[in-house]
Amino acid sequence: MTPISISESGSALDEELARAELYGLLSALYYAPPSADLLAQLRLAATEAPASGGLLEDPWRVLVGLAREMTPAAIEAEYNRLFGGMGKPEVYLYGSHFLSGFLNEKPLAKLRSDLAGLELARSEDMCETEDHIAYLCEVMRYLIAADAATEHQLMRQQEFFASHLQPWVGLLCDSLASHPAARFYAALALLTRHFMDVEAQGFDMLG
Repeated sequence: MTPISISESGSALDEELARAELYGLLSALYYAPPSADLLAQLRLAATEAPASGGLLEDPWRVLVGLAREMTPAAIEAEYNRLFGGMGKPEVYLYGSHFLSGFLNEKPLAKLRSDLAGLELARSEDMCETEDHIAYLCEVMRYLIAADAATEHQLMRQQEFFASHLQPWVGLLCDSLASHPAARFYAALALLTRHFMDVEAQGFDMLG
């Protein structure tokens, strides 16, 4: 696994690959505790960007450091405490909760309509609703990886991001960063916030 950072000399193709990879990583880490293989990759990951001052280098270093420090059992226990358990989770991972205060509300209906327009649908083996942060990150990964980075495709990414991630992902990051039991997932929230800020700035440049 390469460091999730892009130097100023990186090509457009390198940047698109890095974006897709990071969305894929976020999706995996928010959907379930990291598998043994994924955790091993994180622990072996480089923590320095190809050039000094690479984007996301500091939050990436923090996350990798905690992956090396914490045991798999500790990370899994943290995930289950924050997001699992019986009844109400301590931190919600669903956009509808942050946008409307309830699950399965209008934001989810709008999302499903937009997904249908993209000819995408939730896999039958996924138990979470489509407004789960992992699902939304996977959609972004797909949109980046499936097409060449033409202006039309970038606009499609921008529209999905602005409608279904940008309005609430910062609130999720705040919830995780302030939770007293969050260590690994507070670091993940820090990386998420910085990455989403970079994404928003990049999309703003499209006009």
